Amino acid sequence: MAYVAGIDEAGFGPLLGPLVVSGVAFELPAELVGADLWRLLRPAVVKKPRKKHGGLVIGDSKKIYTPAIGLEQLERGVLGMLSTLADRAISLRMLLGWISPAAAAAMESYPWYRGKDMPLPLHAQAAGLRIRARHVAGALAASRIRLCSARCEVLHVGRYNELVRATDNKATTLMDQTCRLIDWFWQHGCGGENLTVLVDRQGGRQHYLRVLQRLYPQAALKILDERADYSAYRLTMGPRILEVHFMVEGENAHLPIALASMTSKYIRELFMRLENDYWAAQMPAGGLRPTAGYYTDGRRFLADIADTAARLNTPMDLLVRER
Repeated sequence: MAYVAGIDEAGFGPLLGPLVVSGVAFELPAELVGADLWRLLRPAVVKKPRKKHGGLVIGDSKKIYTPAIGLEQLERGVLGMLSTLADRAISLRMLLGWISPAAAAAMESYPWYRGKDMPLPLHAQAAGLRIRARHVAGALAASRIRLCSARCEVLHVGRYNELVRATDNKATTLMDQTCRLIDWFWQHGCGGENLTVLVDRQGGRQHYLRVLQRLYPQAALKILDERADYSAYRLTMGPRILEVHFMVEGENAHLPIALASMTSKYIRELFMRLENDYWAAQMPAGGLRPTAGYYTDGRRFLADIADTAARLNTPMDLLVRER
């Protein structure tokens, strides 16, 4: 058997809310390492939403979720697939407890998260979710595939600002979180076996040799490919082999990256809902439009809450990103 992990982020560009980098790993027969998992798992899993289809949609998170589309398909895909790994999470804090314990602990430093939780699922029907999850579990078993681990690195704004100040580069901060996930899967999430990691490429970076050398200075490292849209490396440490592949639009090419992307987007959206709910409760009823946290609308939101934030002595370093 072999292991394949996918990693992707959500929230690299916004002004408000956390940066979330997620990874998921599958155990599967070695001959399936490069296989199309959508083909192997259909019809229990599909790549794009379809009318009257009973499977889970695992695909490009930007097409599965927008405020206009709503959260249901994204939520169903993430919770349905993750429930094949562990009991279905019935609240945000329960979900964070097993994929991002540090993020749950850090919530207490933020007034809009402190003491808060939310029941899950928010929009998907629980009964329908259980049925779809059973279908997916059956499809995975039939193909001898198993979702074996999931992990999230959540940088709340205060911590994000600390790290960006230390590195003077937000792309470096994002890369550091990706490396934390690569190492977590290599050391803990995949049983110490050979591992292939697929990463949706971040920004315009094309060369990752030095990054991986710093992560594993003791490893023998070989460049497999470096192109404009794809870079790949093999690290050998004794009998163990780690391959890391960085690619453009990876969530359209590989199901593990797509699931990681959806997980990051889902976790970020839940945190943004808590933040929006907090500020709405401080304002006159119906007096505040929610925000997704991106720059232009984030500036509007900050202007709307400015007087209230001042009255509450809100620490702006916990609310607004420096970059």
